[in-house]
Amino acid sequence: MGKTYERIEGRLRAFIEEQPVFFTATAPLSADGTVNLSPKGLKGSFAVLDELTVAYLDFAGSNAETVAHLRENGRITLMWCAFQGPPNIVRVHGRGEPVFRDDPRFKELLAHFPAIDPWTHGLRAVVVVHAELIRDTCGYAVPYMAYEGERDLHEKRFAREDDVSLDAYFTKKEHVATSLDGLPGLPLPLPPSSM
Repeated sequence: MGKTYERIEGRLRAFIEEQPVFFTATAPLSADGTVNLSPKGLKGSFAVLDELTVAYLDFAGSNAETVAHLRENGRITLMWCAFQGPPNIVRVHGRGEPVFRDDPRFKELLAHFPAIDPWTHGLRAVVVVHAELIRDTCGYAVPYMAYEGERDLHEKRFAREDDVSLDAYFTKKEHVATSLDGLPGLPLPLPPSSM
């Protein structure tokens, strides 16, 4: 039923690149810490960098749990599942890192996302994930669901922000600079873009 892969290539790569949504799971080291599971979308905000490395754009939001957990311990699992076509679930278990806007690698990483204007979504970081274990499973119990299109609400909300107002937005949110468990989250004040 399940298979382990050495690298992200061929049919496996095509499958994950075709999915309109994926999920990220992270957790702090603390045994009583809060496990975080987040859906990610927006066409063009995910990229396969090489056979063992993927990345996605981390946009403005009300929390920064994934960023906080990655800064503390780096553990992350990404999951894609087929809601249309043959049943399939793919998981990439690995180590991730948020590359913030003032990092010298930031500009080069952004070149992997040509189909999306990240600035209209309040881009905070590029999350880079190095795969340690790549597996798929059947997905027989995942229901069929139809993809109707992208929501435009996120872009409408954050397109009007500049670095100063975006920083003010993040600063007033309770769990952006600090996670639910008190871990350092997004560095504030918001670093200016290295672009």
